[in-house]
Amino acid sequence: MQILLTIGVIIIAFICFVFEWLPADLTAISVAITLMLLKLVSPEEGISGFANNATITVMAMFILSAGITRTGVIQIVRDLLMKWGGKNASQQILVMGLIIGPISAFINNTAVVAICLPIVEAWCKQRKISVSKLFIPLSYVTILGGMLTLIGTSTNILASGISKQLGYGEFSLFQFTGLGLITFCLGLAYLMIAAPRLLPERIPAKSKLMSDNYELKDYVTELIILPNSSLVNQTLRQSAIQRKFDVDVLELIHNDTHFSQPLADKILSVGDILLVRGSRDGLLQIKDERGVEILADFKFGNLEQEMNETEEKVAEVLVLSNSRLIGSTLKDLRFRQRYNATVLAVRRGEELVRERLGKVAIRFGDLLLIQAPKESFIGLQTTRELLVLEERELETLRTDKAWVALGIVLGVILIAAFNILPILVSSLLGVILMVITGCLKPGEIYGTVRWDIIFLLAGLIPLGIAMENSGTTEWLAKFLVSLGGNLSGYWILTFFYIITSLMTEVLSNNASVVLMIPVAAEVAKSLSLNPMAFIFAVTFAASNSFLTPIGYQTNTMVYAPGGYKFSDFVRIGLWLNLLFMIVTPALIVLIYGL
Repeated sequence: MQILLTIGVIIIAFICFVFEWLPADLTAISVAITLMLLKLVSPEEGISGFANNATITVMAMFILSAGITRTGVIQIVRDLLMKWGGKNASQQILVMGLIIGPISAFINNTAVVAICLPIVEAWCKQRKISVSKLFIPLSYVTILGGMLTLIGTSTNILASGISKQLGYGEFSLFQFTGLGLITFCLGLAYLMIAAPRLLPERIPAKSKLMSDNYELKDYVTELIILPNSSLVNQTLRQSAIQRKFDVDVLELIHNDTHFSQPLADKILSVGDILLVRGSRDGLLQIKDERGVEILADFKFGNLEQEMNETEEKVAEVLVLSNSRLIGSTLKDLRFRQRYNATVLAVRRGEELVRERLGKVAIRFGDLLLIQAPKESFIGLQTTRELLVLEERELETLRTDKAWVALGIVLGVILIAAFNILPILVSSLLGVILMVITGCLKPGEIYGTVRWDIIFLLAGLIPLGIAMENSGTTEWLAKFLVSLGGNLSGYWILTFFYIITSLMTEVLSNNASVVLMIPVAAEVAKSLSLNPMAFIFAVTFAASNSFLTPIGYQTNTMVYAPGGYKFSDFVRIGLWLNLLFMIVTPALIVLIYGL
């Protein structure tokens, strides 16, 4: 009965992860609660994920990564890319791999992608290369780089914790670096050859105006207030046109004087011109009901150029995975009032949203096209929830602390590498030093942690315990052995790699590791094979996720900024996945034995 209940919980959790009825972290916590209610784990075991070495280590690594990014250490990437990037996409991919890949081995790769997106975009504009040629390779090289060390990804750290829990010991810092280097070089070579040929120009390299990429010519226009208009002598707030109609007022022109946000208390007069974003139906409705005329010859592209030369500008802003905006609409958030900025359009993967923006629920990976005063963008650059896709102002970084932060991280790595202290202890020591030395302020450390990942790990770890307690792991292992009893150890190892690789495309990679490592290790044990070889196979398969934009968070981050379609990831990622399905198990057998 316990085995049936455990398998039932796994199946329901799998369905919830796939259909995303709840955020992944809430699904994981719900799993832990369900296991406690069914008495498959004790209350102590149910909350043990919060005190697990892996969870605490991952939390510390997020903070250390933030210390590096806040002090501008990775800004050196910009100079190196500009200097050595060359004139074509293949050379740029090589340079990205050689510089960004090793950084991703020690710094959280979502942080690396967040910093490098604006840098790579600026390089593309300078060399007139479409960002669509380089953003997927950027994501992929950080994924490949993350497999060079134990601390490269949260998945590696979790896998190490599960290995210890099963009695096979924790991974050392460079336990699988040899294997990681080979797969990294193979993956980088593939990207250099395939990416320029397989990735289309979704965003034209020659287009300098963002409004062109969002096709805004029919959605942004100017309205002139006529003498008989009901808007005369009213403020924008009193007129309620932004609440009643699907429009946003971006600018007010009164007697040739341009007024930008905030505009709510500006009194409107005859002849005033309102620059508005809205749907065609909304604009026609205002014209009929409020006595305004639509200026048909208006071109937003011309205005965008003028704005960028004055105190206003238009820029893209990416919604990050830890953003509190996720799940809320722009109207509920009072986005315009909160950030003194107006959203003109939303790019969601290959979908463009330009109508009824106030009712659009924000998702992770959404790209917002925003018009605002330049001061507002400086504020947005410092938020932990949104990423402005332009190079960060150095004034917002603590560049005088850069070498201190770098020294702290190098110290953490060396202490762990020479086994002076466990990585858990050395990383926590590094966190304290980051605060003491002023690289991070005390209040900042909580905002730097990816709490969704922490709760995801804490909720999933009890599932592994329940599988062991109930005998589910042993039962599944016997079932798989009976199915593949005539296969060689190599093909069984390859089977686990393929199953984990496919599973991680629809589940969290952390969930795949929790589910598959205990079963793989048990199968290896029952067949007198090397359990560590199977653990490494599952760990690599869970992190090397290239097939979809939802399989790995860095893929989701580049999905909208690159203007990609879902099929673009399949086109380039399928062959990379197949390459590693063939090569990685063979390398594991060669390096670690079977």
